[in-house]
Order: sequence, then structure tokens, then C-alpha cells
Amino acid sequence: MPASPTPQTIAIIGAGMSGLAAANALVAAGHKVELFDKGRGPGGRMSTRRMTDDNGTERHFDHGAQYFTARDPRFVKQSEEWAAQTIIAPWPKAGADAWVGVPGMNAPIRAMANVHDVHWAKRIASIARHDDGWMMTTEKGRKHGPFAIVIIAVPAEQVAPLVAEHNNNFADKACDIKSAPCWTIMLGFEAALDTDVQTIRDHGPIGWAARNNAKPGRQDTENWVIQANPKWSQQHLEEDKEVIAGMMREAFTSAIGLSKLPDPIIAAAHRWRYAMVPQIERSDTPFLWDNDQQLGLCGDWLSGPRIENAWLSGHLLGQAIGENIG
Repeated sequence: MPASPTPQTIAIIGAGMSGLAAANALVAAGHKVELFDKGRGPGGRMSTRRMTDDNGTERHFDHGAQYFTARDPRFVKQSEEWAAQTIIAPWPKAGADAWVGVPGMNAPIRAMANVHDVHWAKRIASIARHDDGWMMTTEKGRKHGPFAIVIIAVPAEQVAPLVAEHNNNFADKACDIKSAPCWTIMLGFEAALDTDVQTIRDHGPIGWAARNNAKPGRQDTENWVIQANPKWSQQHLEEDKEVIAGMMREAFTSAIGLSKLPDPIIAAAHRWRYAMVPQIERSDTPFLWDNDQQLGLCGDWLSGPRIENAWLSGHLLGQAIGENIG
């Protein structure tokens, strides 16, 4: 990457953990960053769903990642900063080193996004390189650009259509990744269930379930998130949501030791098609960079399935670009 004293204008497609970590590093190096995300707001795989029950009460469910851990010294430092800002807190029920966002899992993402120029509900359909830089086109045909650099921080399955005509090698690498799906059920009850269980791991089709209101900083309403394991989710991937909800409620009732589950006051199912990437061997450079095209890729699919992996991928790419063109 050639050195340049001039701040660059950089576009990042994807405003999840990886894209925002890259943005932080690039802005710290003096560059101007714009982010584009197809979602309506901050969260991605760390989303918190808000729904209103029949009584008019808003319920909150962490329906994506349930918690995260911090082991790499760089991410430990970042997590300590979030803890000092009280946007994350330890959750011992999930493990000695488990952290959760407060008041929802999306709190760190929201805090990161708040300091950047993020365009929400903007799905980028294509990118094109011209003499004056990169131009991007949304699915509605709106143009954005030019940008000196484009970084793509979306799931592997969404990468290839964007980069195929610019870098076949990048597209091939993305196509090699097969993310595991996850069916997630959200149940809200009028009163607390008659059980001391707070979390469930590996019970029949259930990979993980948690009493959402048992996490620190949550509302008192009885809310449960039940996630199917990857194998079961794949087997039932195209099943109707109501059928899935019925099967998972039956498994959940058994897992918490009740003979009958009270009728929930609110219920919903969400299908994560690209929930978890395969385990990847540790890499000191968990990102891809094409210097000729000024095109970069980052994300957990290049580094590993944990939230920490996503942050490191974006942080290291942003840092590498920032150090070499700043």
C-alpha cells in the first residue's frame, strides 16, 4: 500500500462489528469513512428485537449472539473500555469470561455506530471502479461515491456478487465458506415460568436457550430466547415459521422440566441463514486486501466464529490501511 499524506474517503459496506471496527481504526488514522448497511439499525448478529405484546408492553429479546468473550489482548482492551462506559457487563451464568451488551446485545454496536456516518437501510447491489474511484449502486438504483477505497464487511455468502468482476480470488474464497443457519424462537410470558433454569445448552434440537431477563440490565418481563442447533436448523431451514415455533416450544418445555408450557403472550421465530461461520485456524492477518484495486474484505468468515474474531478482522484491516496511507 503506497504511502500518501492525503486523507482518503473510504466506503464500508456492512456496519456490523467488523465494519465498525475498521471504521474506528481508519478514522483514528485521519480518514473519512461512510458506512452502508442493509439493516434498519445497529445490531446485525448482535441484534436486539423489540416487540409489543397484547398488553401494550414492549419486550426486548437478544435474538442473535447471546454473549461474547474477550481473549486477545487487543479485544480485551476494547472490552474494558466498553465496560467502563457501562455498555457491557459480565454474565457469569454463561461462563466466567462471558460479556453481554447493556441494556441489549446491540449496545456496543450502537455506541460504535453513533460516532460514524452510517447509511441504514441501504443495500449495496453493485460496485464499479472508475478513473476517479469506486462508485456504489444501491438495489434501488441510487449512486454513492466516488470513494478511494471500498471495504466489504458482510457475510461470505453476500461477498461474491459484489467482488466477482473485480477480484476472482476474493470471490472464490468467499464461495468456499458455508455458514451454518440458526432458527431462533422468542417467547414472552405474562408471569415468570416455574423454573430456576436460566440457560440451556445442547438439549435435543436446542443448541442454546436463555432467560433474557436474567441478563444484567434487562427489563423484568419474562422473555426467553431459544436457538436451535446448526444441524437441526439446516434440516428444517425452509420449514414454516409456525411449525418451527411449535417444535421448539415442545423441546423447550421438556428442557425446563415442565409438563405444560403456559401460553406465551408474545411469540416469534427468526431464521438466521448465515448465523455462524466455520472454525478457522488463527491468522495474524484475518482480512483480504487488493492494493491494485484498493479493495478490502473483513469479517468473521475470514477469522473465526466469535464476535472477537469479527472485531479483530475489521480492526486489523483498518489499522493496516490507516498506517500505510495515513
